[in-house]
Amino acid sequence: MIMIVKKSAVLAGVLSAVALASPALADVGHKEEVEHEPISVRLETPELDAHAGRELFVEKGCVACHSVNGVGGEDASSLDAHSMEPVMNPFDFAAKMWAMAPLMIEAQEEAFDEQILFTGEELGNIIAFLHDDAEQHKLTEDSLSDEVRAMMDHAHEDAPGEEAHKEELGHD
Repeated sequence: MIMIVKKSAVLAGVLSAVALASPALADVGHKEEVEHEPISVRLETPELDAHAGRELFVEKGCVACHSVNGVGGEDASSLDAHSMEPVMNPFDFAAKMWAMAPLMIEAQEEAFDEQILFTGEELGNIIAFLHDDAEQHKLTEDSLSDEVRAMMDHAHEDAPGEEAHKEELGHD
């Protein structure tokens, strides 16, 4: 079960770093002659919903390339909660996604003819799902539509994804 505490120590640390950097960042891009009253920027952390994340993981097509507990595509790393760090900063997870963005966008355009877009709330819910082992076990082969199954085998001709990419995945 995922445990999320609003304003947790990790989030508090991130927010503290942002607050400490704010005075230095405030001058970036401002001309010296521009004067204004300082503003207080507030960051909102939405409630995360692992159930909604499970549904989005399928609907958005993440499952076409990533597997969870053996359900899903074989083109990218599996995202099993039991193999994740026990505590993860969601910003770190987003940063890892950002680092892989060029490859993921290319794969999305190949498989779906477009880039997949997320709102902050959707991404938060997917992150919650990926870190909730109990919710992940609710994703089964039976919960995948024929359309999703077809996405999982994109550009593989007659071979399933794992077989088509066995050399890339290190399977001889």
